[in-house]
Amino acid sequence: MSSLEKTLSIIKPDAVERNLTKNIQEYFLKNNFKILKEKKIQITKDEAAEFYKVHQTKPFYDRLCNYLASGPIIVMVLEGESVIKANRDLMGSTDPSKAKKGTIRGEYGISIDKNSVHGSDSAENAEKEINFFFKN
Repeated sequence: MSSLEKTLSIIKPDAVERNLTKNIQEYFLKNNFKILKEKKIQITKDEAAEFYKVHQTKPFYDRLCNYLASGPIIVMVLEGESVIKANRDLMGSTDPSKAKKGTIRGEYGISIDKNSVHGSDSAENAEKEINFFFKN
């Protein structure tokens, strides 16, 4: 039985600014993820606040929203076998200093805030997040 899934991936402002888009997309392609949709956008602080609403009670919420709205981002829909978990593993720990070498955050992340990528953490959130950026 196939477990083909879709997930949302965001290449965050720090990685876009450092011209890492192609490098990060290579990680996805080497791991047999398909990039079904992709666009470069800039979102407002209000849009970031809506997107990260799930974190609104956390102390880092405001910083996170400001950061996501601070520059262009690349939003993508990835598809693959168990792609939600596979992408989370590929991204590495939220804190790049704890991320394994060879993971996206281990290679490119600067700090907990500037950790280069976002990926959905569940099927439910993947659907919500994909719809947020790619309204049908």
